[in-house]
Amino acid sequence: MPRFKEIRRAYGFDEVALVPGEVTINPEQVDIEFELGDLTFSLPVLAAAMDAVVDPSLAILLDKLGGLAVLNLEGIQTRYENPNEVLTEIIQAASSEVTLLLQKVYSQPIKENLIAERIQQIKRAGAICAASVTPANTKRFTTIAVEAGIDILIIQSTVTTARHISKSPRGLIFSELCRATPVPIIVGNCVNYDTALQLMRAGIAGILVGIGPGATCTTREVLGIGVPQVTATMDCAAAREEYFRESGRYVAVITDGGIRTGGDLCKAFASGADAVMLGAILAQADEAPGKGYHWGMSSPHPSLPRGTRIKVGTAAHLEQIFFGPTSVSDGTQNLIGALRAAMGICGAANLKEMHRVKMMVAPAIKMEGKFWQLASH
Repeated sequence: MPRFKEIRRAYGFDEVALVPGEVTINPEQVDIEFELGDLTFSLPVLAAAMDAVVDPSLAILLDKLGGLAVLNLEGIQTRYENPNEVLTEIIQAASSEVTLLLQKVYSQPIKENLIAERIQQIKRAGAICAASVTPANTKRFTTIAVEAGIDILIIQSTVTTARHISKSPRGLIFSELCRATPVPIIVGNCVNYDTALQLMRAGIAGILVGIGPGATCTTREVLGIGVPQVTATMDCAAAREEYFRESGRYVAVITDGGIRTGGDLCKAFASGADAVMLGAILAQADEAPGKGYHWGMSSPHPSLPRGTRIKVGTAAHLEQIFFGPTSVSDGTQNLIGALRAAMGICGAANLKEMHRVKMMVAPAIKMEGKFWQLASH
């Protein structure tokens, strides 16, 4: 019987394992620097542009630790003069009422003066400032953000493509925006080779990979759309390699979402990521504005919410989440220590060598021989 269509097998973090290398390296000697345009970061980590994760204070702190936090220019920080009061209201809301509250909170207009004010607050502290906008508001807010001193612009939506059909006679054209904007532009989110290649050819500096894997996101349940992160990252990394061959310009691939432990983070880099974007795991930091709660960017959609508020708890200071020391054994702290250890065991001296580490399909990797651990839960 002729087939209607082919279905391809895709893999998530829990279904694969890294294979040790033939040579090992002292973890302190591996290079984990991440480059984006002319900027270099000692930590290959971005904090997600979510209101429960990033405010100006956390952005400044993460910069001091070597990473990059992304401020949501369409969130609570730019809608309210006193965002902490609104955050407290969301945190204290009953579960049955929180979705309606989020819709109400995010229905208030964005204030352009607050966009500049929040960016300048980060810049006055000497920190690198990255901020996120949606495609619909990119033209309106980019000029304000650039004039305020932004260093990196991120254009982010649930799914981003290089071509978009709408009633607008002239939509957002990435190639024109990249030429007109004097700062690196990261675009997301994307999960496939062809789209990633088209976006790279438009001149972007980085691409966010991931649709629906985040802890607060329900896109996969509501819309049925998504690709598991290992496969999505590998496909976009293949586009990066093809684009580098044809142009000589390197575009960063950033795995965004679904990373719960140091093991997941290591697998993201082995899948081809140059950096990772973290949300829920950083929402657990003492310094996070969500104070132990987390909600997604799509949660307040006026007619089709695709996210929910979750309680992640407060686990440790931000520095401890990245560097330890840790007293937990579940891989949720000392993420950078885990990355360095994995690179050393796999013989990867830098992140580009980590891209070449062998992987295998291993769906039983987290359960094999773990009877007593599983029984204790």
